[in-house]
Amino acid sequence: MEQKPFIRVAAGVILDNHGQVLLAQRPEGKPWAGWWEFPGGKIEAGETTHQALVRELKEELGIEVSKTYPWVGFIYEYPKTKVELSFLRIYNWSGEIQGLENQAFSWTTPAQAHQLGDLLPASIAPVQWLTIPDRYAISQFQSPELTDAYWVRFEALLACGVKLFQLREPHWPDGTGSASLQVLFERMLATCHAHGARLIINSVHPKAWWAKADGVQFRSQDAVQLEERPLPSDKLVGISCHHLADILYANHLNADFMVLGHVLPTSSHPDGTPLGWEQFQQFAMEAGRPVFAIGGQSEKTLETAREHGAHGIAFIRGERTSEK
Repeated sequence: MEQKPFIRVAAGVILDNHGQVLLAQRPEGKPWAGWWEFPGGKIEAGETTHQALVRELKEELGIEVSKTYPWVGFIYEYPKTKVELSFLRIYNWSGEIQGLENQAFSWTTPAQAHQLGDLLPASIAPVQWLTIPDRYAISQFQSPELTDAYWVRFEALLACGVKLFQLREPHWPDGTGSASLQVLFERMLATCHAHGARLIINSVHPKAWWAKADGVQFRSQDAVQLEERPLPSDKLVGISCHHLADILYANHLNADFMVLGHVLPTSSHPDGTPLGWEQFQQFAMEAGRPVFAIGGQSEKTLETAREHGAHGIAFIRGERTSEK
């Protein structure tokens, strides 16, 4: 059988301050003409992914880009080609965006991107991943007596624009499936929805609660017990990962994202050796989908996390974040 041509492509995820992303329509005369995609193009011999994207965006859109952030990468097989895609996020550029190759372009929110028309198949998953917030707060109620103390922090995080939360209370005194914790879960869920936020439940809690939540965060030891994705596509599936084997299994389960760490020293893992940013990035580049950095994370580390391929940060004790 004749082998398909293998092409390496750099794709630009250009984001503005209003949560919109720039998509471009493939011009007439090119394969898949009329379909919408992320701007970018082939990586030439001797180019880094960053260099290729900077060049392509200058040629396609007439803009100058100095800094890009690695995000996700994967291989997509089309009927006639096999493409290795490297997606890089861009938050700042100079120049006026123009369709220099006679292509249409449009700003859209990720949730509304399908309204433009047909999305190029390899662009569908990244567009969906962009609907996942980049700040992920994990609860720390600890006990019924301390509920009010964390609730104040929870409301402050909502007020600061955090849109993704996880209920994770493995040491709840009454048990991880107790009635008192279920009341708290349902109250937290209602409050999240009232603020346009989503609440994910940790797999340590009863399976009967999962359907009510907006998704499930699976501990690595729970994930390996699964044979296939356990939730429908309208629910988020997150996998906690510590090793490359966890990442490979998260891909097998078609997880929406992974939480990888711990990256930096943290009081919750005083005896564990942190991954460090270099190892984190190596693992993140193998993930093929968004990865949150966890362990010692706060608003102060978000920029560093993005520079090393993180989708965002997950935190328990991290400082209050501000919406961006």
